[in-house]
Amino acid sequence: MKLKALFTALTVGTALTAVALSSAPAFAAGKMTVSSPQDPGSWDPIDTFLVNWSSVATNIYDGLVYRGPDLKIVPALATSWEELDEGKRIRFNLRENVKFHNGEPFNAEAVKFTFERLLGDEGAKGPQRSNYVAIEKIEVIDDKTVDFHLKATDPVLMTKLAGYGAMIVPPKYIQEKGDDFFNANPVGTGPFKLVSYKPKVGIQLEAFADHWGGAPKLSELEYRFITEPSTAVAELQAGRVDLVIPPTIPIGMIQTIEADPKLAIVTTAGPTVYSLRYNTRTGITADERVRKALILGVDRDTIIKSILGGQAEPIASLQGALSFGYDADMKPLPYDPEGAKKLLAEAGVKPGAAVQIDIRGNDATFNEVVQAVSSYLQIIGVNATIKPYETNVLLNDIIPQGKTGAMFQQSWGGWTFDYDNTAYSMYHVGEKWNPYDDDAKMNELLESQRAITDRAKREEILKEIAKYAADRALEMPLYNLKAIYGINKRVKNFVPAPDSRLRLTEVSVD
Repeated sequence: MKLKALFTALTVGTALTAVALSSAPAFAAGKMTVSSPQDPGSWDPIDTFLVNWSSVATNIYDGLVYRGPDLKIVPALATSWEELDEGKRIRFNLRENVKFHNGEPFNAEAVKFTFERLLGDEGAKGPQRSNYVAIEKIEVIDDKTVDFHLKATDPVLMTKLAGYGAMIVPPKYIQEKGDDFFNANPVGTGPFKLVSYKPKVGIQLEAFADHWGGAPKLSELEYRFITEPSTAVAELQAGRVDLVIPPTIPIGMIQTIEADPKLAIVTTAGPTVYSLRYNTRTGITADERVRKALILGVDRDTIIKSILGGQAEPIASLQGALSFGYDADMKPLPYDPEGAKKLLAEAGVKPGAAVQIDIRGNDATFNEVVQAVSSYLQIIGVNATIKPYETNVLLNDIIPQGKTGAMFQQSWGGWTFDYDNTAYSMYHVGEKWNPYDDDAKMNELLESQRAITDRAKREEILKEIAKYAADRALEMPLYNLKAIYGINKRVKNFVPAPDSRLRLTEVSVD
């Protein structure tokens, strides 16, 4: 199937609204300050999986394609593409006269370098490579044409090319400066370029006037890394921050923010799901009956109503309704404390058994949720100890190294809005987010759907994966939370992104 005709049929205005390709006037003087809850620690696209990386770096980098808040894939550094050889080869036609922030030209060699680096030894050090292993090689046809040869078809590849590891990087700059330098001094082709980066403090950007889509309307863009939610809200109220991005806003402070005439709350349906995953290898949670009992013992509907103010939906699997592969017929296990006690007794777990729950220490709302979970578990005879970690420690050391307690927080953005991105990462053996489990049936299911281009068949397998994970009770699914932004009304033309991947080219400030 050829896709090139599809995109030539679109008007430029329709296809490229999100990336503001039309000629833009010179940017106006104006600075916007954004509060982000986490410093990713590296700005290299291959080093990260963090939404908080992308909320910044979407303004620094471009991919071959772009996906905006409407979730549609549109051209970016590639102006068009077509699938060849029954989906085993994709030809990209590249945009001309594009420069990186350092003046280096963007061309087919930059694309080749980017993906060979991602799929090579350097990419092996980070979490992104497994998303792109369908790519066998990159062939440069000419300076403005490149072919992706695939080992197997990947039905989610075009979406993956819109984010994270697929962001195009400058070959000469990285070769001369080295990877460590690049981590802290990112250079891309995006609408904003780096001014300064202070680890755990903030990153300052300025408009890149030569951006291929036209200069952004803001002249300066600053991100402050504010880990404490109450501090972020206080800075918003004081006017020192213009935007607070998810998941920072505590539910309990929504009414306070809305009562301030200078501020507003903006929400949108999002992909982010919250769960408590299990250590399935050791301890009492190695027993499937215990895992199901803990789920039955927690009243998640009441948690959503009382703690989350109705700003979430219950989930039966680790995905929300926007996810491809979502099964509306799957229902969460009901609250059944007596049934939970019965299962625990069958498993030989005596009253007073202890579990440790590891969480991100700076997530105030989830901290309240886990306190409630702990109270419910106590009712069924299980004593939970809550252990908070600094986010980067939990995500980069404790979970991947299999050093968690019986249960651990897994918040997941599912940024492709395709269940494969979640399920493969969580359940396939050897993946960073699966430190404990090796299930041959699950591995086979996950691998099989990646080779199928028939959407209906893929969807059925993804639903089967979700059901199988639920049957094995690999996690306690909690809820799908809306993306909640706190914003100063002086900010104009802001469109909330479901996944916090904010492209701020059209935003201005009074």
